[in-house]
Amino acid sequence: MTDIECVVDAKAILGEGTFWDTGEKVLWWIDIWAPNIHRFDPKTGEDRIYEAPEYLGCLATRRSGGLIVTMASGFYFFDPETGRYDPIVDPEAHIPDTRFNDGKTDRQGRFWSGSMFEAAGPARMIGSLYRMDADLSVHKMVEGVGCSNGLAWSPDSRTMYYSDSHTTIVWAFDFDPATGNVENRRVFTDVADTGGIVDGATVDVEGCYWATIPVTSKICRYDPDGRLMRTIMLPTDLPTCVGFGGDDLDVLYCTSAVLKRPPEKINGAALAGGLFAIDVGVKGLPEVPFEG
Repeated sequence: MTDIECVVDAKAILGEGTFWDTGEKVLWWIDIWAPNIHRFDPKTGEDRIYEAPEYLGCLATRRSGGLIVTMASGFYFFDPETGRYDPIVDPEAHIPDTRFNDGKTDRQGRFWSGSMFEAAGPARMIGSLYRMDADLSVHKMVEGVGCSNGLAWSPDSRTMYYSDSHTTIVWAFDFDPATGNVENRRVFTDVADTGGIVDGATVDVEGCYWATIPVTSKICRYDPDGRLMRTIMLPTDLPTCVGFGGDDLDVLYCTSAVLKRPPEKINGAALAGGLFAIDVGVKGLPEVPFEG
């Protein structure tokens, strides 16, 4: 039986964006809709909260200190010491019906974040995936996206994984670690049989892809050929993002969501919106700070 522990009963509205700080040995994560940035210290159990001025997308630490984050209106630097957010760029300032969502750094220290459609009416595939280089230049890498999610890289940085949560597909791309360019988009796996879609994801040292499947309570592990290897059932219905952490990178952390639902609509999941720590018997890869 898999060991699963709720380490923070946060009741997050929309928990997301796990990032393990290998230097400080803490887990950064976000509540998109609160909107709050969280800093969880597993040694003390403290979960410190920093308020944000607008909906959050994702985050990473910076080599020079502080964080880089995306919010609804683009890319920002954040200083936890002062609480200050400094805008960098908003690549979609001309598109009122999108906001930034899932992302993380690649292993070369570039920061990636994708956008999603979030407005009234039928979903429109008007989002994109962006790469920010160390010189703060921004490059549009994938277009025609409904909801950016599932970003991860293989251990050798030769394959990039990416999902659109308005579909059941996870895509694989050939990735050039020297330039950050992608090509040869293809289907990695179709998760339709799980009964859900892919949200946040990560990759372990064996090259297997771990994906959260909201609504189903599932975290699924896929081998490098896209075959389902393992399914973990959580004590909540809306897992949202996974990332490895801990001193030996042997803990799989998973965020979850309440989604502004009243208690009677949470399907009996008392720990909805909690942060979970899971012993999955395999290690992850270290997160890399943003080089800019």
